[in-house]
Amino acid sequence: MLSEFSLISRYFTRTPSANSGVDLGVGDDCALLAPAPGMQLAISSDMLVEGRHFFPGADARLLGHKSLAVNLSDLAAMGAKPVGFTLALALPALDESWLADYSAGLFALADEHGCQLIGGDTTKGPLTLCITVFGHVPPGLALRRDQAREGDDIWVSGTLGDARLALAGYRRECSLPDAELAAAGLRMHAPTPRIALGLALRGIAHAAIDISDGLIGDLGHILERSGVGATVNVDAVPAGAVLRTQESTMRRNYAMAGGDDYELCFTAPPSARAEINAAAQRAQCEVTLIGTVDAIPGLRLIDRSGKPLLLQVQSFDHFSTP
Repeated sequence: MLSEFSLISRYFTRTPSANSGVDLGVGDDCALLAPAPGMQLAISSDMLVEGRHFFPGADARLLGHKSLAVNLSDLAAMGAKPVGFTLALALPALDESWLADYSAGLFALADEHGCQLIGGDTTKGPLTLCITVFGHVPPGLALRRDQAREGDDIWVSGTLGDARLALAGYRRECSLPDAELAAAGLRMHAPTPRIALGLALRGIAHAAIDISDGLIGDLGHILERSGVGATVNVDAVPAGAVLRTQESTMRRNYAMAGGDDYELCFTAPPSARAEINAAAQRAQCEVTLIGTVDAIPGLRLIDRSGKPLLLQVQSFDHFSTP
């Protein structure tokens, strides 16, 4: 029968790559990291719990991808380059087929970004996935939430809202053709961490955050930490390809407060627009200008004509959202 240590050895032990910043990975009491000289470490943790963050019976390979992607998205928002990660895994039972698929999805994304698994823990319990990711960034170049300035442009990467639309489809809150539900579902199950864009924005953008709980709430964190306000053109916010086919109220609500997008929201001075577009082109990621940072606290929403909008939506919160 598969033991805890044979499980780790079979599915999660790999030899660190040369010059990866990892001197010792899985197999000892601690990992040993050797970040490039002069770099700051960027560290973030995220937990995914079955029944809260993903449906029971979710595809294990996609779950492996997503559990790392949501952490890499935090590094992207800081402009940090991935180095390594730990995995704490609670399993209700030992299912080798599930473990093979989960680890395949996990390592496919890890290899894409040169991010090494360096340790963690396994135990028996309700299916829970907790990853802590490590990256490095030059001092003074991290993209922080507290650096937005009056007059800054507000940008978002990619498109928003398809993940929330997929959730609505799975919950039968709306009716979607199978092909559209599958397309939206990929945005929910396999988000793309914008690492290349985060790196390209270093020294250009002022503040940044990844959009995990919804644009309204996550932009609100930037505004609060920076002591500023903002005006956002809701109709300029780029809705996902499937969401764009829906009626305007749903499109606006899901794009503004849907969550699970894992795109970047960032601010930069208007003088940097050409640099922003060039950085996005290098990162092969579309970006859209959606608003302006104001001196007056609070978030003001307008439509394409400049008319004020009142949307009755709020971003996801673990303790107040059903």
